Amino acid sequence: MKILVINWQCIKNPSGGGAEVHFHEIFKRIAAKGHEVTLFCSKFEGAKNEEIIDGIKIIRKGSRSLFNFYVKREYKNNFRYQNYNIIIDDINKIPFYTPRFVKEPLLAISHHFFGKSIYRETNIISGTYVYFSEKLVDYVYKKTPFAVVSQSTLDEFVERGFNPDLFFIVPNAITQELFPMKVGEKYPQPTVTYFGRLKKYKSVDHLVKAFAIVKKSVPNAQLHFLGRGDFRPYLEKLTRELGLEDSTKFFGFISEEDKVKYLSLAHCVVNTSMKEGWGITNIEANACGTPVISADVPGLRDSVNNGESGLLYEYGNIEQLANVIIEVLSNMQLKSQLSEGAVLWAKTFSWDKSAELMLEKIEKVIRDYK
Repeated sequence: MKILVINWQCIKNPSGGGAEVHFHEIFKRIAAKGHEVTLFCSKFEGAKNEEIIDGIKIIRKGSRSLFNFYVKREYKNNFRYQNYNIIIDDINKIPFYTPRFVKEPLLAISHHFFGKSIYRETNIISGTYVYFSEKLVDYVYKKTPFAVVSQSTLDEFVERGFNPDLFFIVPNAITQELFPMKVGEKYPQPTVTYFGRLKKYKSVDHLVKAFAIVKKSVPNAQLHFLGRGDFRPYLEKLTRELGLEDSTKFFGFISEEDKVKYLSLAHCVVNTSMKEGWGITNIEANACGTPVISADVPGLRDSVNNGESGLLYEYGNIEQLANVIIEVLSNMQLKSQLSEGAVLWAKTFSWDKSAELMLEKIEKVIRDYK
């Protein structure tokens, strides 16, 4: 097949996240099966206009803030003449509204709606732009088949009036051979780790506030942040205000090798986000033999086998979060049980399996196209 995917960013984009990993891991496997995959996405500083990455042809045009205005024009001037068997619209924040102009079989991918959570991340003007852009999805994409990453995302679409028969779950996963898939040696000091982008909507400040409570019961506890983002200055300020700077370390961007090393050494990984499409970082932590303490919110709850691979807490409940962390750090039997359960849970997620599911969905959309 000849497949065109439209996404805001590619795997090399510094602003990329789980959505880009989901696309790249699945479609590089589809490309390896002999299918021709092209990705149309935005440019970033130092990026080539075109290149091939893992068998995927990347075409970049326009900046991250203006890329959506290039999509329709590029389709009309170029892509509609390329005889693609299917076009895939990977929706993330601002939709491209492809059902209004694409004539080929069309499949949309969605991770989650930001909804009102976008206002925690940005100003009122930008937030309102994203919010109402997402609202239009309810009308423009009403008859479009979708691949979504979790049951939570599917439920959200159904609540918005979509037909569940048009939906198919293609979960996030991990490349298992890149992870130890076992419980290994841990830090000498009880260590709580956050792994992910440092963004306001991910509510990482909740972890800092909870950790201040944890220190009263576990004085030698350490807090590590793996990842970068524009919320870091505020978090550093908060740690100083709470007297936690000597117990806290910001690692910034880390390599894949260091990611596995530090996640394996941690006693638990905490995910405080108010909403996600899924929670690939939770599974990566589990694959390193580390249990996850996660907010009980759409997306994240799908990636935690509660009581087996980790524990859920009520989003925003700082005291409950602190108590759960204290319990995991202090109860050796519980920590051991969750660590072993984490590995078993992680073994159920495979990019090869997700790629097969995506191929099934693509073939069905093409067959059903009228």
